[in-house]
Amino acid sequence: MEKVLSVCAYCGTGCGLYLQVEGNQVVGVEPDPLHPVSQGELCLKGYFGFKHLQDPRRLTAPLKKENGRFRPVSWDEALGYVAERLLAVKRESGPDAFALLASARATNEENFIAQKFARAVVGTNNVDHCARL
Repeated sequence: MEKVLSVCAYCGTGCGLYLQVEGNQVVGVEPDPLHPVSQGELCLKGYFGFKHLQDPRRLTAPLKKENGRFRPVSWDEALGYVAERLLAVKRESGPDAFALLASARATNEENFIAQKFARAVVGTNNVDHCARL
């Protein structure tokens, strides 16, 4: 079994953990005793939240809906489509047609990038955060 140092992704705290990997699958988790934030502790989600990684229902590629059905597409096609649609809505309805709701599960840095995208790229100040609710 290989141990891979990582950071828990369930919230923005950033607890340190080791993923226990056998073959190509995560089979367990243990806390990093030297991590300055978690200091060898994990919450229940940190300990047991890895099982979704091998779930057969997990999406592995972007999907695009056409004629009422989803089909797998490349990342280039998916991102190109999203960019086209964002530009079209912005042209038709203006930037305040958009709002961004950030996540308490994301890190501060990820939330900062999201609000920067909303304000600097999209042009809206309609930004909020779910932890405030």
